Amino acid sequence: MRIAAIEAHFGEEPSLTGWNGSGTVFFTGCSLRCSYCQNYQISRLGIGRNFSVSGVAAQISRLRHFEGIHNLNLVTPDHFIPHTIALVAELRSTGVHLPVIFNVSGYQRVDSLRLVEPFVDIYLPDFKYGDAKLAAVLSRAEDYPALALEAIQEMLRQKGFLDRWEPGQGSFSDSPKGLAAKGVMVRHLVLPGQVKNSLDALTMLFLEFGPDLPLSLMSQYAPVASLLPEGLDRTVFPVEFQRVLEHALELGFRRVLYQPLTRPSTANSERPFLPDFTRKRPFLGNLRIPVRAKQGPGFRGTLKNSALGMKNFSRESISDTLVKHGSGPENKS
Repeated sequence: MRIAAIEAHFGEEPSLTGWNGSGTVFFTGCSLRCSYCQNYQISRLGIGRNFSVSGVAAQISRLRHFEGIHNLNLVTPDHFIPHTIALVAELRSTGVHLPVIFNVSGYQRVDSLRLVEPFVDIYLPDFKYGDAKLAAVLSRAEDYPALALEAIQEMLRQKGFLDRWEPGQGSFSDSPKGLAAKGVMVRHLVLPGQVKNSLDALTMLFLEFGPDLPLSLMSQYAPVASLLPEGLDRTVFPVEFQRVLEHALELGFRRVLYQPLTRPSTANSERPFLPDFTRKRPFLGNLRIPVRAKQGPGFRGTLKNSALGMKNFSRESISDTLVKHGSGPENKS
């Protein structure tokens, strides 16, 4: 299998990153062809090197022993399903029992998900599009909305809602230190100029799965790929992200994490989780945490279950909140 990076990663949601990081494996390649992918170096250019299952298992074992990683986070693994099954089986056979995260695009078939059911604890799918035509233009996948909803339904059948969505939260499970151990959280990336797509996507998720679906709203979009479609050559405006967040609250979602926006910057030093996979360590943000302690990588919680006490934002208060907090982590495409 071909892999671009294996490291303790601090750019995920708080209940996955925890204190010591998520043991993340970034696979080369992707089942989608998103024209704006921030990980285009590995999804399209093929950066990475070949690993054996035993070689990856050895690296994960070292990360667990020396870094104390909380889980095994497999990013876009669906084109290496036999290898990932073998990897998890080998780790378990040697006594390494970590929660396994399938960190995927949402563009998965139900039969593939059933194959990995015994080997996955947490699903972290995207739901990118409510607009099938936009999915066709940007990802060459007009069937994305329908296929992704079916996939998320299957994920929820297998694992249910994520048991922890915020560290320190005491209401969902008894997993140690407030870290997630099982379940599903859905991510949605807000794209510049595509607010209606986001509103439609959230409405579809709410109607299909209800108010208790754990939801992660991301503002991190950065125009890094070449030959971007018109309108995607900028970051998301605060007013755009504000409208999407408002819609999530108006619909009645109860478990929402979001990445507060910061003012645009082109400096990589100010976007520590924007990867460069030509480096040995692609994420500068993973190099800046000398003490393994409780870190908030940028997500904030909303509504009554938030450990941060931020709840029921008014329209007047949201925009100030979005700007004043630091930038959040970066994810796959």
